[in-house]
Amino acid sequence: MSTNPPAPTADGAALLDEVEAFHRRFNIFPLEAAYVAVTLWDAHAHLLDCFDSTPRLAFLSPEPGSGKSRALEIVETLVPQPMVAVNASASALFRAVSGMEGRPTILFDEIDTVFGPKAGENEQLRGFLNAGHRRSGVMWRCVGDGSNQQVQEFPSFCGVAVAGLGSLPDTILTRSVIVRMRRRAPNERVEPFRQRIHEKEGHALRDRLAAWTQSVRHAVDGVFPELPEGISDRPADVWEPLLAVADAAGGAWPERGRAACIELVNAAKTSDKGSIGIRLLTDLRDYVFNGIDRLPTVAILDRLHSLEEAPWADMSGKPLDARGLSRMLREYMTADNAPIAARNIKAGGSVMKGYYASDLHDAWQRYCPPPAESALLPLLPLPGRSEP
Repeated sequence: MSTNPPAPTADGAALLDEVEAFHRRFNIFPLEAAYVAVTLWDAHAHLLDCFDSTPRLAFLSPEPGSGKSRALEIVETLVPQPMVAVNASASALFRAVSGMEGRPTILFDEIDTVFGPKAGENEQLRGFLNAGHRRSGVMWRCVGDGSNQQVQEFPSFCGVAVAGLGSLPDTILTRSVIVRMRRRAPNERVEPFRQRIHEKEGHALRDRLAAWTQSVRHAVDGVFPELPEGISDRPADVWEPLLAVADAAGGAWPERGRAACIELVNAAKTSDKGSIGIRLLTDLRDYVFNGIDRLPTVAILDRLHSLEEAPWADMSGKPLDARGLSRMLREYMTADNAPIAARNIKAGGSVMKGYYASDLHDAWQRYCPPPAESALLPLLPLPGRSEP
């Protein structure tokens, strides 16, 4: 019996071109890179057993009517075992993943009803989405009757695409390919999606994707594709499966995949403000201290409150106060591994509580993004004077 891997059953690059064209008929994405990423995501869903992790696909927008649900609807026609979930519980989802014949691809519309500002906390579902990002992810539950309970693990590794208003918890965003949807402009046209007609076309592409991915499984399984420079850590986990598919397809897809990776990772960084603690540290470095070696707490708060587009003047209806500032900064350490805390500052014959830049310097280096370079042009020498 021959042990040679099966030959590819189709031209992978041409097939991915067709999948991308199918999306373009019905979806308007904000970036060309998004069409590439979504197409690769569709294909990777047929090869989950080959990867250590699977990125979440997130269609997000600030307003309704931006095409999120339609994008999810097209994805549904192209992925294996689609399971549409709206307001599904964590228990239902992890039992579906561990109990169905064939791992489902979960499509979660209206995800803002779970994680939005009016939804409260939903730690179980958040835990499911986080754990299922990696092959090793499982959910532990007690099962049985009455006092006869046993701890049982439920696998949670599966493909997940979501759509919703607003944003998502950082723990999910950092595991996602993010497509920021917008309402169509008057000059943007899409073909109306008629489920009775177009679903069959999507399913035909899905079946061809399934056959092609099986034929290239040997070229994808356990492979770690070359990543663009600067892509590491969590973004690498997100993009490795997609770039492995792009390399297997060949043609222009390896180059297009890496260009899309760089563009979408950089776009996510631009919109990522980090945690509220990192935002505080960064604002202290760039706008409050900004070269000053020490400042009284009252001066720090005054400067923070005056920053436009910053949250410090309205923290749950109240401005950040000295107690809140102290509580947030004590989460971080000085270079001597002591919590950052207010110290005495002598000013004009009196002593006030405040903070020293030297205490914050280690946290600035470890947690804050590099300072933005000044956009100001260098000053020109005055007339009649030469530069020293």
